[in-house]
Amino acid sequence: MENQSKKPRKTEEEAVVNHVEHPPTIEELPPPKPQTPKQPKFSFYIPSPLPASYKSSPANSSVNSTPLRLFKRPFPPPSPAKHIKALLARRHGSVKPNEASIPEGSEVELGLDKNFGFSKHFFSKYDLGEEVGRGHFGYTCSARAKKGELKGEEVAVKVIPKAKMTTAISIEDVRREVRILSSLSGHKNLVQFHDAYEDEDNVYIIMELCTGGELLDRILSRGGKYSEEDAKAVMVQILSIVSFCHLQGVVHRDLKPENFLFSSKDDNSTLKVIDFGLSDFVKPDERLNDIVGSAYYVAPEVLHRSYGTEADMWSIGVIVYILLCGSRPFWARTESGIFRAVLKAEPSFDEPPWPSLSAEAKDFVRRLLNKDYRKRMTASQALCHPWIREAQEVRIPLDILTYKLMRAYISSSSLRKSALRALAKTLTANQLFYLREQFGLLGPNKSGFISLPNLKAALMKQATEAMKDSRVLDFVNTVSSLQYRKLDLEEFAASA
Repeated sequence: MENQSKKPRKTEEEAVVNHVEHPPTIEELPPPKPQTPKQPKFSFYIPSPLPASYKSSPANSSVNSTPLRLFKRPFPPPSPAKHIKALLARRHGSVKPNEASIPEGSEVELGLDKNFGFSKHFFSKYDLGEEVGRGHFGYTCSARAKKGELKGEEVAVKVIPKAKMTTAISIEDVRREVRILSSLSGHKNLVQFHDAYEDEDNVYIIMELCTGGELLDRILSRGGKYSEEDAKAVMVQILSIVSFCHLQGVVHRDLKPENFLFSSKDDNSTLKVIDFGLSDFVKPDERLNDIVGSAYYVAPEVLHRSYGTEADMWSIGVIVYILLCGSRPFWARTESGIFRAVLKAEPSFDEPPWPSLSAEAKDFVRRLLNKDYRKRMTASQALCHPWIREAQEVRIPLDILTYKLMRAYISSSSLRKSALRALAKTLTANQLFYLREQFGLLGPNKSGFISLPNLKAALMKQATEAMKDSRVLDFVNTVSSLQYRKLDLEEFAASA
């Protein structure tokens, strides 16, 4: 998907790999050959060089997440990567209906409704400027407002040609992107949405103009990697906005360095997430099944076609791995090879600079790149991790996971509750820090108990205006069994 500062890039197939013992770092990639760039077969993914071999090992047993959680069903084995490219091709209308084996998104363009109900007066309100970025589905330009509240201000305009909307799925993606952008508001690390327009040819999405460039460009300008301290500062901003989105019931599904822009060229400028074209709403117990994202950053459970907000946390794990060492954790020559690496390989922490990095940094990355999504850290848990907390004072947001765990605890048998309460007494200081923060956010009464009204009030305080009714109702239904129960900190810790 396009964003404000994305320039056309040559594919990494053009890179000449002189050694394949280890994947090249970002800054080591050789310059492109002076010839017409060969576009990847599927623009949704970008191929990359392949190391001679990658380590295949089971999920790292040292990687933990929420303390002492017990699972009733085994983690599913890796699924094959075949059919995934066919599904992606169908989603974006790049093959004929009979060319792939997955019968999804096979609508022909004839008869598609491309009227979105947006205002049709874009050119009466804005002067369109030069192009500042281009992607597969459209391009982004700067523009200046001629009238209204934004008169005289520069904005970014994402232009999506209707000619590229060749399936009902691609049309719904645009509708949903505008709906999500209009629903999310009030966070400093989120690109501000202003309005949406359309005419016979295009859809125009008006957003805040970010002039500081992509996070990927900053990485390259620093020699391909960040110091631990600088990486922490970036992670705090990324985790903060992702936690906010997850609490509002939105999963981004395409987190990568190219989709984070700095508001200005200042070294300390605010980092903002953009490009919600692949995002979706997800309810507390809902699992999504469509395969979307970018190959290097896609989570294993996305390839299993059963995932939720945990998929974003895997992508963040890939981003922080790149920030710290300058290389991607999963490499292959083809899209299918990347998928196999994501499903079966483990990221390497043996090559420089990993031996010189702190144990906390490596533990942080491992906890995010756990192939079992149930053991992967949430955004709130990641903000409580010692590697993040030692850097600065961090505001810990409310975690949606606590609602799910409380419901499971309340519905458990008396014997299981007793066992969990006993296990809760063995929690470490770091684990207790997270639980105390979450318990405090739920607003316990003077006696130190929380009940259903406390949970409703906490959600009402955290939800955006657009999300209050639907989001609060979703979670109240999730924990309705708390109507006749109260939990103190000890029982709350046992539920987690």
